[in-house]
Amino acid sequence: MPVQTSFKENVAIALQSISGNRLRTSLTALIIAIGIMALVGILTAIEGISQWTNEAFSSMGANSFTIRNRGSGISFGDGGHRKYYKAIRYDEAERFKKNFNLPVQISINTYASQAATAKYGDLKTNPNTVILGADENYLLTGGYKLAAGRNFSSSELEHGTNVVIIGDDIRKRLFKAESPINKLMLIGANKFRVIGLLQTKGSSAGLGGDKICIIPVFKAKQITTSTNPSFTISVMVNTPGALEATTGEATSAFRNIRGLTVDKDNNFEITRSDSVQQQLAGQLAGIQLAGFAVGIITLLGAAIGLMNIMLVSVTERTREIGVRKAIGATPSIIRKQFLIEAIVICLIGCIGGIILGMGVGNLIAIQISGHFVVPWMWLFVALLICTGIGLGSGYYPAKKASKLDPVEALRYE
Repeated sequence: MPVQTSFKENVAIALQSISGNRLRTSLTALIIAIGIMALVGILTAIEGISQWTNEAFSSMGANSFTIRNRGSGISFGDGGHRKYYKAIRYDEAERFKKNFNLPVQISINTYASQAATAKYGDLKTNPNTVILGADENYLLTGGYKLAAGRNFSSSELEHGTNVVIIGDDIRKRLFKAESPINKLMLIGANKFRVIGLLQTKGSSAGLGGDKICIIPVFKAKQITTSTNPSFTISVMVNTPGALEATTGEATSAFRNIRGLTVDKDNNFEITRSDSVQQQLAGQLAGIQLAGFAVGIITLLGAAIGLMNIMLVSVTERTREIGVRKAIGATPSIIRKQFLIEAIVICLIGCIGGIILGMGVGNLIAIQISGHFVVPWMWLFVALLICTGIGLGSGYYPAKKASKLDPVEALRYE
């Protein structure tokens, strides 16, 4: 009567065989783990960055656009293709803000420095503090909120008073647990009085983040390190449906301010926040695809190594197979035993790779975005891929084992 082997017994036999060949099994599982680590690690990092970008752009508002003298330049490895036009002057930006009559919120801003040092007493920041000149509407269009203090007054903006609104990172470094409001601090060579503190926004590459000092835009015009500063105009509409029409009106209005005739192309860029988000999402999707390809190539190498180990295992256990067949094991039972063994090796490597991949991926994501993520979908995909590799790599060795003649197998030494 044929021997009926349960799934649990097959798994136990597979684990027993694996423990008897630890070195070979460990090396194969390690190769699989490296492939899964590359796959899960890259995808985890990208998922964390994607979540951050979604939050960052949603805080800026999907109903906004910017007018500037250059393209958005959000690109990985292709930064040299960024377009630059002549600088947008302060008077041009002011004229647009005063004369644009649609129901929108308009702010003007410019970078006075992107590598400044801020000081308070004996404490100072690293030379990576952003000094941004802005008007009263920038907190709204830039997606910032005040945690304490107040916004700029009309008088401070008009006269370029030495007042500043600081980011949370500046507060932590310079003021510790002390309230920064109404304290005097040095930014570069200029003394400013702190009138406001921003709510934390997280690490934001290129978006100011918490390492920012916002000063009146007229003051920034006076102290900027650039010989020909260009000003950015941010426009936020009240309703999403008005965005398209408002963008067209703004284009026409600013062409008139720049003195462009009908036959001339725009010498400025209008960038909608949602289009920047889509552009960045496309870049991340390309990196995600590349990471997936790297992981799959590594796993293909692991699959070949696993098949080789399983073939060696079949050869070494020929007598064992003969004995099992002699006492009634069917070819189907033998085949299942070796297939389960291959899948178990793959899953051991998969679990190790998932742990390493999540660790590496989240380390990268936290450094960039401050988000810890668990990419559940990709974890299930990794498990399915490893199960498929186990089936694919173990099928031929299992089939070879199931077809062994029991008499010949018992004679094998």
